[in-house]
Amino acid sequence: MSSIHITDIEAAINHWREKKPSPDGITLAPELRALAEVYALMVYYHEDEADETSFPPKAMAAWRAWYDTTPDTPCIAICSTSQGDEMCKGCGRTFEEVQLWPEMSPGAKRSTWRRISLEASAWRFGRYADRAVENRGRSGADLTDRPDRVA
Repeated sequence: MSSIHITDIEAAINHWREKKPSPDGITLAPELRALAEVYALMVYYHEDEADETSFPPKAMAAWRAWYDTTPDTPCIAICSTSQGDEMCKGCGRTFEEVQLWPEMSPGAKRSTWRRISLEASAWRFGRYADRAVENRGRSGADLTDRPDRVA
């Protein structure tokens, strides 16, 4: 079961707030309304994650539109799993995550992004952070290296 973390929902809300600001300070765009309903329920029930498969369709469409603005992969083109490491020194993913990445759901990919960002031990967060920034610039994403931060 893949899940979507509340910080990703916050990032998607901020994305839509910037993209479709309220004309009167009260009215919300449909995408914002859909995401806000999910967010409010998560806060009310003190949950950090929502099951990806149970997301309401309108909220999922809004979240996916935000997700599509993020880089597809944390790879910085220095893959130590090809050298036999279980954990890639470049991006921080496990060998299995690197191998299964194309088949992973968006929620599973974001969970991996969250884990490697919180650990921040991969070279993408230190020694080769400039490569991560270069890759982010090409993708047009605002929030990639630290999905736990709300823009």
